[in-house]
Amino acid sequence: MASLKDLRGRINSVKSTRKITQAMKMVAAAKLRRAQTQAEAARPYAERMEKILASLGAAVANTPGAPRMLVGTGADKVHLLVVVTADRGLAGPFNSQIGRLARNRIRALEAEGKTVKVLTVGRKGAAFLKREFASRIVGEVTFAGKKRVEFEDAAAVAETITGLLEQGALDVCSMLYNRFQNVITHVPTEQRLIPAPIPEGGAEPSGLQALYEYEPAEEEILATLLPRNLAIQLYRAILESAAGEQGARMNAMDNATRNAGDMINKLTLNYNRTRQANITRELIEIISGAEAV
Repeated sequence: MASLKDLRGRINSVKSTRKITQAMKMVAAAKLRRAQTQAEAARPYAERMEKILASLGAAVANTPGAPRMLVGTGADKVHLLVVVTADRGLAGPFNSQIGRLARNRIRALEAEGKTVKVLTVGRKGAAFLKREFASRIVGEVTFAGKKRVEFEDAAAVAETITGLLEQGALDVCSMLYNRFQNVITHVPTEQRLIPAPIPEGGAEPSGLQALYEYEPAEEEILATLLPRNLAIQLYRAILESAAGEQGARMNAMDNATRNAGDMINKLTLNYNRTRQANITRELIEIISGAEAV
């Protein structure tokens, strides 16, 4: 049985931990509000960009000399997976679920005889995948220490992917990230970046197709639009991941605070019982000694 001093020490330790988790929960809640606003603001632009790209791509996809970023290299041998996670932990299963998705995807592609390369955005994804797939990692990007991720940061990642494509180091590029749905739900998502996804029937699969006239020609617009779209989709995923991270951390710290409170109650009950047992034993000893005299 633990002594009263040990129990007091454990109670004080758990109380200190509860203060920390409660403070982290409040900080995550404050950051979540801003991150959610950014993620939701980026969605309409990114979605509209995809539609315009689909409209343009449908017109030139089958023409000779179509951009490789639009139609790919014509092969399906080398796959690059861009894995977007957080730089920090203490967010429940937020990072590990993307790590598991990437791991399963790598195994499935290699089972088909594909060559897989991995570019990680976030330290937690790199740490998870290095345990088993260290040789597949071709680059690591981290935004640790930055208060806010800017579009230029995502554009730098896009330039890295573009450089690999120009070198012939990849045929297909896909991105894995947590899509923010609400404070509790974060959906692991896989999105293809290269070749650009072009739905059948153009940009409006519902049947109401808009007609666009472009000036200059589609090829010239695509030369600028494709790299920008790549950066926009990456930036959107980073913002979605950032919002999901804060929501997951807020929930994790809330659960930790509740568990700490339950543990304090159990330890306090155990402390009171132990203290009462010690008092009872001392009284019995005193009474027994008095009767012996």
